[in-house]
Amino acid sequence: MRVVIQDDYGKMCKWAADHIAAAIRAHKEDRPFVLGLPTGSSPIGVYKELARMNQAGELSFANVVTFNMDEYLGLPHEHDQSYWYFMHDNFFDHLVDMKPENINILNGMTEDPEAECAAYEAKIASYGGVDLFLGGIGVDGHLAFNEPFTSLSSRTGVRNLTTDTRIVNGRFFGGDPEKVPAQALSVGIGTVTDSKEVLILISGHNKARALAASVEGAVSQKWTCSALQLHNNAIIACDEAACGELTVDTYKYFLDIERNERL
Repeated sequence: MRVVIQDDYGKMCKWAADHIAAAIRAHKEDRPFVLGLPTGSSPIGVYKELARMNQAGELSFANVVTFNMDEYLGLPHEHDQSYWYFMHDNFFDHLVDMKPENINILNGMTEDPEAECAAYEAKIASYGGVDLFLGGIGVDGHLAFNEPFTSLSSRTGVRNLTTDTRIVNGRFFGGDPEKVPAQALSVGIGTVTDSKEVLILISGHNKARALAASVEGAVSQKWTCSALQLHNNAIIACDEAACGELTVDTYKYFLDIERNERL
């Protein structure tokens, strides 16, 4: 695992955007570059920087296919809290050459959730898998909507949301957790870790325990983020504020490794 520590959220997002852009530019295969994407507050800075690069002619999305991590079950596209709406409002609508047919987001209004999820997995496989999956984690370490004690080999499926998650997300629903859907469609932990590369964003003091669990804790269903330890090409990009629960030696180790990377 690689842990890249940046001074603050802005620098973390810039580093992550540069890393993603470099991966897209370096892609030489005949098939499209397949990019997994999250929602939430963590990636907004990354999306802004990627969109800036695209608008400036520094990065093309013409040969990029995207798969989003999750979607609330029961919310239509036009609902301002659907993840379809979020992605278009914060990212896709700001790209000059993103092809609409290359955007894949789970359908929260499907009449057959299990079939929707199976088709999503099959479509990812049809492209040869995900090249890079960008993600964030919750304060309890959940990755996508894979709450604590979700199987670390799980695939895309229906997830029941915990009370804690609905309380946290209630701020987007007028402060009322009861308005947050109780279920969502989500890629599985196995879906994410099957990707060739995983890049996770972790920022802020409230994510410090989750970062420590991801890096120093045991691999456990209690902290689904800990599955990253089993991935051969996992990167965590974080800010200083998120490092508060790391041991001093661990913190210094990753700073030292990255310093040597730049030499």
